[in-house]
Amino acid sequence: MSIQDERRGQLIRALLAERGENAEILGDEKSQKRLLRALFNVRPPRPASEELLLVQDAYLREEIRQKGVTNYKDLRPVQPGIYLWQGDITTLKCGAIVNAANSQMLGCFVPGHDCIDNSIPA
Repeated sequence: MSIQDERRGQLIRALLAERGENAEILGDEKSQKRLLRALFNVRPPRPASEELLLVQDAYLREEIRQKGVTNYKDLRPVQPGIYLWQGDITTLKCGAIVNAANSQMLGCFVPGHDCIDNSIPA
């Protein structure tokens, strides 16, 4: 078991405990990542323990390191100030991402849904 697996498990257990839930963590890495993302998405705003924040920070920093980052400054603009890029938008370092919103111009309200809106970090 890797340190990332341990961190992910620790985060899932802590977030479930906040909800008064206790469950065995099952599934493969992808399933666990979806569960963790859903738990992050539905967590109400409230203080978090220093330990949770430290583990979360270490986990997310390693995820970013593994994926890599594309800096928009390394790209060529299609016209001044406008860049067109194809790739994993969660790895793009830039000032803004235009979301492919629905016709009501609202985001997705389904935590864990596999859509573009849930892929963009808040």
